[in-house]
Amino acid sequence: MLFHSFLYIFFFLPVATIIYFVLRKRNYIVISRWWLVVCSIVFYGWSRAWFVGILVLSITANYFFALFIIRFSLTDKKKIILFLAILFNIVVLGIFKYTDFFIDNLNFLAGRHVGSLNIILPLGISFYTFIQIAFLVDTYRGEIIENNFLNYIMTISFFPHLLSGPIIRYKNEALQFQDKESGKVNYKNIAGGLFVFSIGLFKKVLIADNLSLVADAGFNVSNHLPFINAWITSISFTLQLYFDFSGYTDMAVGSALIFNINLPINFNSPYKAVNIQDFWRRWHISLSTFLRDYIYIPLGGSRAGTISTYFNLMATFLVAGLWHGAGWTFLFWGFLHGSALIIHRLWKKTGIAMPPVLAVFITFIFLNCSWIFFRARSLTRALYLLEDMFFFWKIDFSKGLMNGFIRIFNEWHSNNSVVTPLLIFLLAVICFFGKNSNEQLEGFKPEGRYLFATGLLFLVSFFFFAQFNKFIYTYF
Repeated sequence: MLFHSFLYIFFFLPVATIIYFVLRKRNYIVISRWWLVVCSIVFYGWSRAWFVGILVLSITANYFFALFIIRFSLTDKKKIILFLAILFNIVVLGIFKYTDFFIDNLNFLAGRHVGSLNIILPLGISFYTFIQIAFLVDTYRGEIIENNFLNYIMTISFFPHLLSGPIIRYKNEALQFQDKESGKVNYKNIAGGLFVFSIGLFKKVLIADNLSLVADAGFNVSNHLPFINAWITSISFTLQLYFDFSGYTDMAVGSALIFNINLPINFNSPYKAVNIQDFWRRWHISLSTFLRDYIYIPLGGSRAGTISTYFNLMATFLVAGLWHGAGWTFLFWGFLHGSALIIHRLWKKTGIAMPPVLAVFITFIFLNCSWIFFRARSLTRALYLLEDMFFFWKIDFSKGLMNGFIRIFNEWHSNNSVVTPLLIFLLAVICFFGKNSNEQLEGFKPEGRYLFATGLLFLVSFFFFAQFNKFIYTYF
């Protein structure tokens, strides 16, 4: 089921909310929690019912792994159990996500022609797998003791974060559900939830889905693109990805807030970042935190010297790349970000301070180029687009620099509308200078102007519902 659908907005969410709070008001706490579980299963299995079986298998297996870790917490066996539990999660994720990638590369190396299995990837499996790995590790560390299966399945499957995150910390969300105040209707939270949901809905259906038309047109071309078209294509996807994923997060945060649950912040104006390290403190924050706490630090972090630090950074982001998708483009994207973080650390050692505007510009250009590998069908197509963007010798400057660019613009403008780059420029300005959704929600008050803005955003968004494009990160 999609957040940006009439079914979700006008039926599923209201019914789920009303019945939940009625049950809580009558003190049917256990039934209310099972009700949320049922709602989450319906939400998750709406597109393909068999996805539910994989989800329930994963949740059940990880719950019992956690029980065994707790039972043998004072023995060395808990290390073996944790290892087996993590291995189980990786194997399940690998079967569904990486089998065809492995077969294709094995065919290439061995010169064989084994057919792909074309396994359908269960929605959100990467997200709920990472959430449960974090839960297992925290249980191993003694930070969590959960022996109630209902609490566990309700928290892991809670539908606002189930498909595309944020990657929650189990303890934080479980404690919120246990708070007595969470079972009471909070009209300010409902109004605030609808407000931030409307922002996310607007981002998704009005901005991201329309940017996708421009980005897809460029990335689907098999040959080279004109200079301006190449830049419009890349920047369109860079903005589409942000508005799509942050829009999803806004709708997830809004949906959860209606139930008095605060999901973690996942975006904090990432394109305002002054360097790549700053970017990863702002972009997909729940993932970057997971990578830091459960991969980078366990590998040794920055404790074992410079070379080891660089190795750990690169290994962490290669994992991040592979987590996003089964393809060499994603792996190379991870390599680029790992390399950028290493270069950033080397630059800091020089002590040279870069002007903030220049720093933001350089960071954005790097991000824009790296996203090309995130979106392109192949490394070759990504390199084609980069060549179209940067290889200036392909442009005829024989009559002067300005005349060369004027000729390029005239050739492009004869077949394209000037409206597109102006809109892209406007959206970029919003990213660089506008308030993000977190800041808007912090200042929210259940008063006229906010209620009017909520209604207006909903109303405008409803006109664009016909497209029904899925969220980009749903496929990961």
